Amino acid sequence: MNGKAARTPQSDMSVSGGRTRNPRGQGDRLRGEILAAASRLLSELGGEQAVTIRGVARAAGIAPASIYEHFADKSALIDGLVVHDHDRLADALGEAGSAHDARQALTDQMHAYCRFAVENPSHYRLLLTRRKALRDSASLTPILASVSENFERCAKNGYPLRMSPDRAAQMVFVGTHGRVALFHTSDSEDDLATVLAFADELIGLMFLSGADQ
Repeated sequence: MNGKAARTPQSDMSVSGGRTRNPRGQGDRLRGEILAAASRLLSELGGEQAVTIRGVARAAGIAPASIYEHFADKSALIDGLVVHDHDRLADALGEAGSAHDARQALTDQMHAYCRFAVENPSHYRLLLTRRKALRDSASLTPILASVSENFERCAKNGYPLRMSPDRAAQMVFVGTHGRVALFHTSDSEDDLATVLAFADELIGLMFLSGADQ
């Protein structure tokens, strides 16, 4: 990982100061605060090795024992963070893919994917490396399916494809992932706009041009 990993958005959650104890019955709220604190630490420290139970407890303003009420150990906490990030990514793509025009929805979806990957490098890397152990709870299959559905919408609404919607979705998804990986590992002066432009060009290759029809 090069210096680009430092370009992460600031969390809206402070890591200093105390917190008000949650009323009884609001365990889900505390769990969310724990995950938010762990998320910020992962972004700031750059890797799961630096995220500890005590560090997360300090960030959330609670005692370490409170974390163990929700997560058995650090591994369980990291797994919970992976599921949390998977849901964030799925929600972002779902919201982005709601445009009336199918091709615009497709473009918006892949832009949302690129933004998440570029702006949250530690989270993105963790999501890809640990999701297999979590199986369905962090599967990328539903996300890929939503991209395929928009390719299918395109084919039905005047945007003929060079291949099946499923194949087009796989090509774009894998190609975009590879471009993001290059962004994170190269020493070039690439930025988010460059990655987005690549995604746009890749999407365009999935469609037949007027000369091809």
